[in-house]
Amino acid sequence: MSNIDQSLQELMQIDGAMGTCIVDYMSGMVLGMAGGGVDLELAAAGNSQVVKAKMATMESLDIKGEIDDILITLESQIHIIRPSAHNEGLFLYLVLDKAKSNLALARRKVQGIEGKLEV
Repeated sequence: MSNIDQSLQELMQIDGAMGTCIVDYMSGMVLGMAGGGVDLELAAAGNSQVVKAKMATMESLDIKGEIDDILITLESQIHIIRPSAHNEGLFLYLVLDKAKSNLALARRKVQGIEGKLEV
């Protein structure tokens, strides 16, 4: 089991990590953040809308199951959004430097950190 600060520290140790936060997607509010690279509070609010829209689309299409993660790839960055399976209404958000990161390894590590998160 891991608390917010421990989880943020672990996320920032992932190769290429620039910034990270844990977000309540119902309100768009940040519960904790570390690093930078982007305005994490603004990103949290915007990505809360992304998560809610995807969930609504899945419901409209009658798609069962949960979102594992949402990946947004930009020219120089990768953004990973991972809804928490154990803490309803929360997601982990990680911004990676594309040139310094390994996407497969980062996704795996985020999954492990999310699984230990206890809020």
